[in-house]
Amino acid sequence: MPAVMEQPLTDLSKWKTDECSIGKAMDLIGTRSAILILREAYYGTTRFDGFATRVGVTEAVAAKQLRRLTDAGLLRKQPYREAGQRTRHEYALTEMGRDLLPAVLALMQWGDKYLQEGVSPLLVVEDSTDSPVQVQVRSAAGNEVGLEQLRVRLNRGWRPRKAR
Repeated sequence: MPAVMEQPLTDLSKWKTDECSIGKAMDLIGTRSAILILREAYYGTTRFDGFATRVGVTEAVAAKQLRRLTDAGLLRKQPYREAGQRTRHEYALTEMGRDLLPAVLALMQWGDKYLQEGVSPLLVVEDSTDSPVQVQVRSAAGNEVGLEQLRVRLNRGWRPRKAR
């Protein structure tokens, strides 16, 4: 059973999908290389060559995605210089990039459940307890919420962004 759509969303043809937050997020991070670059940033990769090699993309693709993610505010560039070398840049996650972690972990958890045969290759655990981490949909009250328990309504405080 799907989520319940409240008025005026019961007629989905009236909702402007260009205002959809999921669509906007996918426009930014919806490519395989963008998500895998973020995965590598979460795993501690900071240098351009590391991203290109670990993600398995060309330098041109790595440069394009790192530029997009930096311009959007998910990563920031930090200069570094090794002895006798020119100044280069490392990439670090910003707060915005760190806030995307639950979505990336949810993709990993989903892939582990449906796309791996048997045991998943990696296990993400809490450092202090060694307890496996799970992404769940919970209400602000702390209750786990299933799809059939969701209602979707317009946010009364929301206003469309002005065109740039």
